[in-house]
Amino acid sequence: MHLFISLHKQLLLLDPSLSGWSLTSGEDLALVMLAIFLLVGIVLVGAVALYLLVILQKTLNPAPAKPADTRSFWQRVSGLRPISQEKDLMMEHAYDGITELDNPTPPWFMGLFYGTIAIAVIYLLVYHVIGSGDIMIKEYTQEVAVAEQQREEYIKKVAGSINESTVTQLKDTKGIESGKALYTQYCTACHGANGEGVVGPNLTDEYWLHGGNMKAVFHTITEGVPDKGMISWKKQLNPLQVQQVASYILSLQGTKPAGAKEPQGEKETAGAPVAMAN
Repeated sequence: MHLFISLHKQLLLLDPSLSGWSLTSGEDLALVMLAIFLLVGIVLVGAVALYLLVILQKTLNPAPAKPADTRSFWQRVSGLRPISQEKDLMMEHAYDGITELDNPTPPWFMGLFYGTIAIAVIYLLVYHVIGSGDIMIKEYTQEVAVAEQQREEYIKKVAGSINESTVTQLKDTKGIESGKALYTQYCTACHGANGEGVVGPNLTDEYWLHGGNMKAVFHTITEGVPDKGMISWKKQLNPLQVQQVASYILSLQGTKPAGAKEPQGEKETAGAPVAMAN
């Protein structure tokens, strides 16, 4: 209705004599609507006629057939054309007698390009939408777990060859640091953070209750001293770990930490027999 009112105003501007004419009557409204429908129909008929004319022209004047493609397989894949066809690819402009060829992008390159898009879509679906793939963090976690399992198996294999008869004191930094970490975790409550002794004896002097050489310390840690409150650690620590702790304890000799307990036991001298605890 607003369209008709606007049309009425435009007609009044063109012809003031139509001021007496209004759209209030049903007959006037019907005439306007009929005129609009006729206009739309004329436009549609014209469009259809134009479309049919184009089809008729193509039928009467068909486009010339394209020459057969005589290129080799490699030329098709690479997008190359024979020299005889280069004139069809020449662009209109030229610089200093040098013409430019309008070569299309090679099919192999377009194949790679669309292939990367397809792979990206598949990756998005598998790894981030469906979630069935392992993203980098998950894959890293799995690889770390596998490596840790392999490490434990290796340690068990190596530790199996270490016993009280074959154990030797470790001198390398890595072995001592590993022993320190184990000592800090399991031994500081009784022997102090620096081996100065708390409930247990001082481990930094030359006096020992159960022997102070490598085999004796290894035996004491492994079997414990139940009568004096020291538990056996052979269930918590494997032989390699016991070797590392014992090596770290022996590395504390002569450090003289603050607040060290008074010496207990007998002085351990080089070549002296070791008193083993039962």
